Amino acid sequence: MDRFQAMQVFTRVVDANSFTQAAESLGLPRTTVTTTIQNLEKLLQVRLLNRTTRRLSLTPDGAAYYERCARILADVEDTEASFRDVARGPKGRLRVDVPSSIGRKILIPALSEFRTRYPDLELVIGMTDRPVDLVQEAVDCAVRAGNLADSTMVARRIGNFHGVTCASPDYLERYGTPTTLDDLAHHQAVHYFSSRTGRTIDWDFIVDGEVREMKVEGGVSVNDSDAYVDCALQGMGMIQSPRFLVLPYLQSGELREVLSQWQPAPLPISVVYLHNRHLSPKVRAFVDWVADLFGGCPLLSGEPFDENQECTFGKIEPATTLRAVLEQNSVVDSVF
Repeated sequence: MDRFQAMQVFTRVVDANSFTQAAESLGLPRTTVTTTIQNLEKLLQVRLLNRTTRRLSLTPDGAAYYERCARILADVEDTEASFRDVARGPKGRLRVDVPSSIGRKILIPALSEFRTRYPDLELVIGMTDRPVDLVQEAVDCAVRAGNLADSTMVARRIGNFHGVTCASPDYLERYGTPTTLDDLAHHQAVHYFSSRTGRTIDWDFIVDGEVREMKVEGGVSVNDSDAYVDCALQGMGMIQSPRFLVLPYLQSGELREVLSQWQPAPLPISVVYLHNRHLSPKVRAFVDWVADLFGGCPLLSGEPFDENQECTFGKIEPATTLRAVLEQNSVVDSVF
């Protein structure tokens, strides 16, 4: 058995989540793909995949083997790419994951530029507000905001989300406009809870240079960014949101900022990927591009923003380990 080809077949099955699709993409008979996986499991003496009539899933051994295979194949790809004509650029399938709000409002509007720059990349974008397992779900890299808990990943800090506390005019007419933080004891909040932990995310404010967390009463909790904003628009309570999510409604007057003298603590934004010794050309291309995009986007600057203004590329920060990010930044759990 060709072990290198077996690794390619195995990773393709995991990436496609299908024996049939993997066979088609590799130009092999489905029986060959099935036999290859069976022989690989016999060689390793472990089960790599759980198979049902509806889906495939990695076993713990399969997840560990996939990560190592992906690393080896990426190293080979990187080595081969270094000898190719540089003008050809990276190629292949690239799976990325971003929170839905970031994808819709920041990534997708700029995506045509990425496609023009890297036409040979097949980009597969997952947009969800739930955390994903990069190994189990065969994701090459992901954009994440807030608390990053997995120290086995590498993270590159690409910016900050600046927040705003706001409510609808209807809500403020019924409950009054808070003018001090103590006034929040008499108000209602729409809560956002973490899809990963189920924990409701507390509000925070910067008071005299220090971050002060506060609990605000509320009768509605959601874990979707669109639903969160919609609840505020319907007058169900105040929200504390990244400014870019609610900017159109602040500009139209459908939402009004409150307690502007006490801003929420900024949320760091990072792009994370598996810890490979050599970052593959296709992942490196996306990481560098998204870092440029976020580094120059006025939506993330925290300054007044003209809705007709376009994001431009700006200064980016160097890559760092995820542990260093956590040590240098006070972050909270968030999936915006």
